[in-house]
Amino acid sequence: MFKKKVTELLEAALQEDPSLFLVDFTIGLDNKINVVLDGDQGVTLQDCIKVSRAIEHNLDREEEDFSLEVASAGATTPMVLPRQYAKNVGRKLAVRTTAGESVEGNLTAVTDAGIVLEWKAREPKPIGKGKVTVKKKKEIDFSDIKEAKVILKF
Repeated sequence: MFKKKVTELLEAALQEDPSLFLVDFTIGLDNKINVVLDGDQGVTLQDCIKVSRAIEHNLDREEEDFSLEVASAGATTPMVLPRQYAKNVGRKLAVRTTAGESVEGNLTAVTDAGIVLEWKAREPKPIGKGKVTVKKKKEIDFSDIKEAKVILKF
């Protein structure tokens, strides 16, 4: 009953701003509510406060005691939803596939089925000595991605 009410309040809050979407939602022991949000244009502190208030102000602590945490998906948190990739087009990703392969490259496209990574690599010349820089491209299906993170540059 409590989870159903929290879920309805959360869904209503997210409908207020269609650019926001839910990444994770749990209610743990002692009614500890955890909500993790992401957004097509990122998530601001105000977004978190708005969602938090929409839930908290509609629950009665006298009826059911709870704690509530609303946060944005961290920059180093692995992406879990296809929608999260779209906002990261143009950024460098580190992807581990279910087959155990690790690929780093620039996210150049997101399709309905997966992502496209591109990078430059130095390879031996086909004829003669030395190396040549070649452009590599790999399409990876969402179902083949074990983990994908944005590589932050400082």
